[in-house]
Amino acid sequence: MAITRVFDFLYNQKEEYPQACAVAGKQDGSYVEYSTEEFIDIANKLSLGLIQLGVKKEDKIAIISYNCPEWNFVDFGLMQLGAVSVPMYPTITEEDYRFIFEHAEVKLVFVENEELYHKVGRALEGIEGVEGIYTFEKVEGAPHWTEVRDLNQEGDPIQIKPYMDQVKPDDLLTLIYTSGTTGVPKGVMLNHYNILSNVFSVAKIFNVDGPNSKCLSFLPICHIFERTGVYAYIYLGVSIYYAESIETISDNLKEVKPDLFAAVPRLLEKVYDKIIARGMDLTGVKKSLFFWAVNMGLKFDPNENLGGFKKFKLRMANKLIFSKWREALGDNVKFIVSGGAALQPRLARVFWAGQVPILEAYGLTETSPGVSFSQLDDLRIGCVGPLLDGVEVKIAEDGEVMVKGPNVMMGYYKRPDLTEEAIEPDGWFHTGDIGELVEGKYLKITDRKKEMFKTSGGKYVAPQLLENKLKESMMIEQVMVVGAGKRFPSALIVPNFEALKEWAEIKGIKYANDKELLAKPEVKDKFDREVEKANDDFAQWEKVKKYAILQEEFSVDKGEMTAKLSLRRKIILEHNATVIDEIYQ
Repeated sequence: MAITRVFDFLYNQKEEYPQACAVAGKQDGSYVEYSTEEFIDIANKLSLGLIQLGVKKEDKIAIISYNCPEWNFVDFGLMQLGAVSVPMYPTITEEDYRFIFEHAEVKLVFVENEELYHKVGRALEGIEGVEGIYTFEKVEGAPHWTEVRDLNQEGDPIQIKPYMDQVKPDDLLTLIYTSGTTGVPKGVMLNHYNILSNVFSVAKIFNVDGPNSKCLSFLPICHIFERTGVYAYIYLGVSIYYAESIETISDNLKEVKPDLFAAVPRLLEKVYDKIIARGMDLTGVKKSLFFWAVNMGLKFDPNENLGGFKKFKLRMANKLIFSKWREALGDNVKFIVSGGAALQPRLARVFWAGQVPILEAYGLTETSPGVSFSQLDDLRIGCVGPLLDGVEVKIAEDGEVMVKGPNVMMGYYKRPDLTEEAIEPDGWFHTGDIGELVEGKYLKITDRKKEMFKTSGGKYVAPQLLENKLKESMMIEQVMVVGAGKRFPSALIVPNFEALKEWAEIKGIKYANDKELLAKPEVKDKFDREVEKANDDFAQWEKVKKYAILQEEFSVDKGEMTAKLSLRRKIILEHNATVIDEIYQ
């Protein structure tokens, strides 16, 4: 069938490969699966109920929930009417909710649970226009989403067809508000064709037998990276299983045994660190074998033609060590998609060596999101792959990556000034990222244009490169490099206390608490060595000369990180102004 709107993916699945499990979520400890037929039936009933509630084309409906099938049901129920979804993170502030509800002129809100129901209720105080809040979980005194589903029991799905026929490929599909690392949220307008172009391109790269494959989804579906991925899964017939939470991913991987999943580098770093920590607990020959395999993996390049002896060693490493890594991921993963931030090359190498390929993707909310995507048979470590079909990239004189193609947004909602600033008259979009085309083909991102800073000596420093190198240390959990207008770069370092305590135990260092541990001269010497090691790859003016150890992690709750775990540098600088002043005294 012709696919010209996003909701066509679901009907294409029904026609091409109807699934016994199109989507599934955990309830009371067990996965509840919904077939393609059930998915369509629920979406249609929601569309009929929304019509009864007076929802019309271009009405804005908010969805605030962690990943669950109900999210998909409401999404498709809305888009079939030409209504516009406004997805939001459950973790943002009431002030942000208030701004978005007013700016987008939201008509209805769907939330997951009691906490969000009351949070949204507080945010709506004094705001007119929102006609109802519906919950996915049962909440006393709150309307449940099934009330919308059951509102028009006698309705015939044929009634929805005129609404569907009115929806065109260039109609607004969703408003995604992104504040990124700066300030006031901006409403990114994406239409059906923006998303379709990305899904069709990505689907060619996904090396899976869709109708016989499963994915585990745990990145927030309100973010365009996971959301476009979910649409691709539906198009390919991949069964979607939602993890219960970030904390249960390990258990859910073993239950679902997915063929693929998407992750952010931060999560892959944690997986790697946990594996290494287990290796540290081994003794004797087992420990030697473990780190022999890891060290081999850290030097691996998928493009290298291995000789007979190297191939033999790699086979042994996979049989003895890396097979355990694959088991921890469900023992069925064909590949992992990594996006949202730069992936450390060492992680790509070791996972590839362990027969768990990581494909890096690059893009922004404004590009739906994909710009480029690594491929299993066309990869360069450290790059984010060749460009997707129909996407053009040029590198501006100042190094900024410029993008043009069917994936580029319609603009920022009610902000023609920002739209004009972001998109040139000839269609080129300013990504704000600095990069290059390696071999004229493979896109490499080096930093955010606004995050690069100049020292007092006039030298430019790209902090992300330094931060990624520092985070290769098992002792470092988080780090932010500072130094704008200063004599040299410095770093704010949050230790990996779990790894640090294990190291202290091995070294026989006694302490009573974290503060006392950090005060030990042996610990200071250890961090000095870790920073010195990271500095090796950088020019003199780029090297981190001083650092401060922080006892508390950067967090979303304190406003120091975005919901997708990017650093909000301005906030972190404000919160640590005194510490930074002491560094440069």
